[in-house]
Amino acid sequence: MFDRLPSVPSSQELLNKAFRRASRVGTSQDLKISTAGNVLAENLAGVVRGFPSLDRLPPFYREMLDILVGADALRISLSRLQWASGKIRQISKSYAALARRGDDGPSVARAAFGRMSSVVKSIDVDLEFLKEARKKLREMPTIDPEVPIIIIAGYPNVGKSSFLAGITGARPEIARYPFTTKGVSLGHFTRDHQRYQVLDTPGLLDRPLEEKNTIERQTIAALSHLPAVVLFILDPSEHCGYPLASQLHLAETLAAWIKHPMLVAVNKADLAGFENAPQMSTLTGEGVAEVLDLLISLLRTRCSA
Repeated sequence: MFDRLPSVPSSQELLNKAFRRASRVGTSQDLKISTAGNVLAENLAGVVRGFPSLDRLPPFYREMLDILVGADALRISLSRLQWASGKIRQISKSYAALARRGDDGPSVARAAFGRMSSVVKSIDVDLEFLKEARKKLREMPTIDPEVPIIIIAGYPNVGKSSFLAGITGARPEIARYPFTTKGVSLGHFTRDHQRYQVLDTPGLLDRPLEEKNTIERQTIAALSHLPAVVLFILDPSEHCGYPLASQLHLAETLAAWIKHPMLVAVNKADLAGFENAPQMSTLTGEGVAEVLDLLISLLRTRCSA
């Protein structure tokens, strides 16, 4: 969805490019002014065009964008670039006309370049913001709504990323401390000629939505908007650092809230017995295939409904 976002230059990089191009067009001062103005205006407009319309984004991506970079902040910065592009075209047109009338060409060009530089430098903060926004958004996986999706949810450090790695070969960061997963990550596998997507989500804590942090809100966005079945992983051993009672309460809360089929499965079954749900160990691989079979069955039922 965001992998084709245009590169965003710094204000100085943009000015260097424009004035370097202008220096190569000969001695005509009006042509130098027009060339620099066109380079600046087109590059700024190109950045604006390269970002998708927020109103046309699918709900999941629109919410993720708002979480990661801020939709209002993005709109403001893009509108400032659009303003700067138009302002530079005005400056270029008026100063090129002055140079063509026979006024002191070099002085007119210097004045034009000075005004263009001021406009570009006035949006330096916006260019830096958009550069960072591009970096964050390009890290988001592209999810195909036509391919069945499994969303993995649960408390931090219960084995979500290990499950993803075990069934898809994806290599998310896995560690023994909470909130290792800072954003959603995607893996794929194929079964009986059907391709499946598996989305690993950041850990959730059992607290109200308004108290959830930026990391948790990405999971909520996925659960709210993507057509999927959900695997909720429990760690009854409590080695994840959270009480089983809290994990169970979160599972009950999600089951009552989400609109998708949800399978609750127990991880780290080699460390603690728990008989009320399918059991597996993402460490040893025991039971993982059986849990996956149950998820595929839920997906097939969901798709045929």
